Amino acid sequence: MLKPEEFAILPWGWTPGDRYAMQGIRECGFNLAGFVEPNHLNLVGESGLKALVYSADTHVGDSEAKLPIAEIARRVKHLTNTTKGHPALYGYYLRDEPNAKVFPGLRKWAAAFQKADPDSCAYINLFPNYANSEQVGSVDYEHHLDAYVKTVRPRFISYDHYALMEGGILRAGYFENLESVRRVALRHRIPFWNIVLSNAHFNYMEPNAAGFRFQLYTTLAYGGRGISYFTYFAPTTGNYRLAPIDQFGNKTATWEMLRHLNFQLHHLGPTYLKCKSINVFHHDDGAGERRPLENSRLLSELGGGSLLVGEFEGPSQQPFVILVNKSLQHSFHFHVRFKKPGTIKMINAYTGRCEPWAGENNWLAAGQGMFLCLEK
Repeated sequence: MLKPEEFAILPWGWTPGDRYAMQGIRECGFNLAGFVEPNHLNLVGESGLKALVYSADTHVGDSEAKLPIAEIARRVKHLTNTTKGHPALYGYYLRDEPNAKVFPGLRKWAAAFQKADPDSCAYINLFPNYANSEQVGSVDYEHHLDAYVKTVRPRFISYDHYALMEGGILRAGYFENLESVRRVALRHRIPFWNIVLSNAHFNYMEPNAAGFRFQLYTTLAYGGRGISYFTYFAPTTGNYRLAPIDQFGNKTATWEMLRHLNFQLHHLGPTYLKCKSINVFHHDDGAGERRPLENSRLLSELGGGSLLVGEFEGPSQQPFVILVNKSLQHSFHFHVRFKKPGTIKMINAYTGRCEPWAGENNWLAAGQGMFLCLEK
């Protein structure tokens, strides 16, 4: 199983201090428990998980961002004195979707946590690129990302983007958001996490297997090192529905779909973690492709449908690619050829083994990804 320090798998939201609930999170394939109260860390550890600790005293709203350094240090020390060194502690929740005006204040809080507990991280999550300028407080979205990293100096970028809409429509800007975050993360040499949907609400699409595949494999193709799902527990308001755990505490079909996907990630992870993201492009059979095959660093031929391609360099510069079927409705078979000579193999998402790419393995279901490599 992947450790959260390697690749974080987070049920985004607050988790109750309930042993059965935490065991279910672990069984679903997560390695983080969500946001928990400090006194629940023992339960988290007993369930084989780690967690992000939440405390009202260290939640950084706009007013808390303006507190003097001495008061920030006092609050941080009060919390870390009870949590520091706990084996189930991954980090501390600070803030969701901050405006750029609070970045300097968040830096003070993050620095205080770094000083008090250097083995843990301060968790902050950013807006998606469809947030308006008043929300982000920056001239443009990529400037917002860059200013955040330069000012706050986080260990990773976390952002959310809910892109799957009713009718199987992909919200405009999903790939552009991945591209922006990837560029900034690479520029500053830090990883990034993507928060995607695991429930339906407002006019978002009800969860299905194709949507889960699409959200995970597109994140992997762009080189992500963490994925979070909003939410694991269904809220009891509005039209929220079909989260992995429903409003009555029961597992839904979504739980099974998510577990199936999480275990694919655990099997691909050991190989994926050895690879470095070197390029991403989109390829479509026909007009309208944004970055044609000529932009590929590794492939000479590709076809079959609308594909996202993440290119990677493994140990000893071995070529790897992740191909993703961008359709949410249709399967297709594809063909691919690397520029260099060799034998194409695949990392089996169900076994983790490197196996021959042959037979029916040239089919991709809707949203499905495939992890290929070239062996001499």
